[in-house]
Amino acid sequence: MARTPSPLPSAARRVRGFEATSGLLKDQIRKVGESRGFAVARLLTHWPEIAGEEMARITRPVKVGYGREGMGASLTLLTTGSMAPMVEMQKEKLRERVNAVYGYAAISRILLTQTAATGFAEGQAAFSTKPKAAPVPDPQVQAEAARTAAPIHDEGLRMALEALAQNILTRRKSKEG
Repeated sequence: MARTPSPLPSAARRVRGFEATSGLLKDQIRKVGESRGFAVARLLTHWPEIAGEEMARITRPVKVGYGREGMGASLTLLTTGSMAPMVEMQKEKLRERVNAVYGYAAISRILLTQTAATGFAEGQAAFSTKPKAAPVPDPQVQAEAARTAAPIHDEGLRMALEALAQNILTRRKSKEG
């Protein structure tokens, strides 16, 4: 059921301008997706549309596994431990939505894999969490950092050195106390 790769664009076409990246990488992306069980790459690329914004924020499709019996596949989703019970309650609705993308009952069950909100597959599963508020810098530290970087005439370099000095001075205080 493997597709033959599409022919490369002609030289005349490439002369017209830039080639769309999606066109150039389509076959490679499909091949990698199929190796992970994703026969329909749309499941990966349009996950927020398929699962809904709320569900897409707390889940990521990881793998589609086909059993030996051939009675449907298992979709494995990655979610945080605290959100797993919420996803568990909505699995049937999600399974119906995924099967609508496939056009038939391709997915017979959904499995959940729990992980921490950060630190695991950082680029692949960066779950949206509320951003931490930036710590308010100590005025004394800011003044000392400004004094340290004051002799530098280049504005960009002075700002970078000032930020570096603030980081170093803040780190020293946190290690001491």
